[in-house]
Amino acid sequence: MSDPARKSIAQVRAEAREGALGARIEAQVEDVIRKEARNGKPFWEVKLRDGGDAMTLKAWSDTPQFQTCEDLAAGELVRVEGEFAVTPFGLDAQRWSLQRLEPAEAEALFAGDEATRTIAKADFSLVTELVASLDDLRLKALADAFLADFGARFRRAAAARFNHHAFRGGLLRHTAQMMKSADALCGVYPQLHRDLLLVGVLFHDSGKLWEMCPAETGFEIPRAVRGELLGHISIGIELVNALWRKLPLKDWDDLEPASEDVRLHLLHLIASHHGELAFGSPVEPKTPEAIALHYIDNLDAKMEMICTAYEKQPEIAPGIFDRVRALHVSPVRPLVKKITSRP
Repeated sequence: MSDPARKSIAQVRAEAREGALGARIEAQVEDVIRKEARNGKPFWEVKLRDGGDAMTLKAWSDTPQFQTCEDLAAGELVRVEGEFAVTPFGLDAQRWSLQRLEPAEAEALFAGDEATRTIAKADFSLVTELVASLDDLRLKALADAFLADFGARFRRAAAARFNHHAFRGGLLRHTAQMMKSADALCGVYPQLHRDLLLVGVLFHDSGKLWEMCPAETGFEIPRAVRGELLGHISIGIELVNALWRKLPLKDWDDLEPASEDVRLHLLHLIASHHGELAFGSPVEPKTPEAIALHYIDNLDAKMEMICTAYEKQPEIAPGIFDRVRALHVSPVRPLVKKITSRP
């Protein structure tokens, strides 16, 4: 393989559907596990993750890669060059070699490729523009305080660990899409309180900044005691209350509705956004904004899941992809949007 192009894991996975290809990926080692096959033959299993996807390498004892993995540790940043193919078990690599990245290369990896940086920048700009458009001074001040104090953490947090937007920066992507949808929906249903709904979207998953946020130099979505014991809904309510207490509320005593009513309605959006008690919400949606937020959240999550399935799930029949458990279906390739005439 001569001069293979550097690609993300997701790009390699998509292109390898058409056949094996030579490529170079850069990623972080998530775990290195020594195992034994049924016949007793030892091998290393190396789990890799970059900003949008993950894959596993295997190094058998009779290959040069086996020795390479002996002193490999979780957290290291590496370049893997090899021949990649999609198998029934997922993305696989053959005849691969591995090198550690230099510090400058590591910094570039965490920043993401040009496409990733462009999308993240646009998403954050959209969020800040919508916050700037708010009329309610209290909700605007609350949102501004959140972005000022926790913007960096917000940019790198994941929205989930497995099902949707489960990657570094996934929460920003999810939130920006939801805020865009919410803003559009307010034009369809003018009875919705636009400011309340937009800020509710911004804060609905804010607890995930402490439940599933990668380190500054990491792609892994870790587990933390605070997140495990309280969950993101409880943490999000705690965060809003902490920021709310710092606002100059006395300056707005003459505003209607009363500040306390605004706070309670916002907390209700966070508490009820899962929609049902069985899905973890301590209370079900009881206001127009709460109902809207729940369905916007569900729609964005499911759209991301099915679009990701087209990229990652094996095609089990022409136009039919392997079952996605979270969607309870086997996705079918969508109708193409472009209309062309027959030759």
